[in-house]
Amino acid sequence: MIYDLIILGGGPAGTSAAVYASRKRLKTLFITAEFGGQSTVSETIYNWIGTPEIGGMELGENFKKHIIANAGEYLEVKDGQKALSVAKNENTFSVKTDADTEFEGKTILISTGSGRRKLEAINADKLEHKGITYCASCDGPLFSGADVAVIGGGNAGFESAAQLLAYCNSVTLINRTDEFRADKITVDKVLSHPKMKTIINADILEVKGEKFVEGLIYQDQNTKETKELAVTGIFVEIGQIPNTSLVKGLIEMDEVNRIKIDPWTNHTSVPGIWAAGDCTNILYHQNNIAAGDGVKALEDIYLYLNAK
Repeated sequence: MIYDLIILGGGPAGTSAAVYASRKRLKTLFITAEFGGQSTVSETIYNWIGTPEIGGMELGENFKKHIIANAGEYLEVKDGQKALSVAKNENTFSVKTDADTEFEGKTILISTGSGRRKLEAINADKLEHKGITYCASCDGPLFSGADVAVIGGGNAGFESAAQLLAYCNSVTLINRTDEFRADKITVDKVLSHPKMKTIINADILEVKGEKFVEGLIYQDQNTKETKELAVTGIFVEIGQIPNTSLVKGLIEMDEVNRIKIDPWTNHTSVPGIWAAGDCTNILYHQNNIAAGDGVKALEDIYLYLNAK
């Protein structure tokens, strides 16, 4: 069988696209290893539009329920399978999975998301979601009145710090070098805030705390002296790792292997392949943005198949 569309990934981008594809009666195959994407690791999500708060696992289950409710003649679901590679044929595309299966489609939507680059320090894994978080917009309000640290000196780090300044007693941004990678105008504006502090040339060695974060230990790269900072929250912004290895060499990517897309249509450099969500080179990465981009891509896919 040759499908009209094969969707790869069960996060908000892939889920929204699959629901729309079913309603538009495109013969669609939906392949995902799991539902929810990065959301599943968040205990509570406060910014999923229409829902004041919801657990990450529950949101993933809701994605699955919505997909299953639309499954049938036009939407086939392969849950628990991971796509390993995408290949271009003469007029179609082939997708191979880790279940030793291969599928063929006229079009492909890549919505495989990304993973956060994790903080490598003693106790960092143990205290994840117990004061260590990877999303300021999701979890920032939980730290109202607290002293917190942001790890990372790029735009994401400074933008997270800017959000946290609205809630927290103090925000200390820690950077490994003495130069920030963020835009100068952003750096200047954020650092001008009276509650903002910085520590430069620092390597994080250990996160302190038994049941919850109580502080961190870092080493000054110049003096080699170890110091301790008392904080109850640590927001890590040291980059994301896009899940794009399955199309490496096939689609044009940026310097960190995010898929380059046309922002109007989410089309990639290869005719017949679209991408949406955190695996793409969009400026902001959020659940609501990914869901919208999935719908946008699907609308263009439908026109590609039926009107162009």
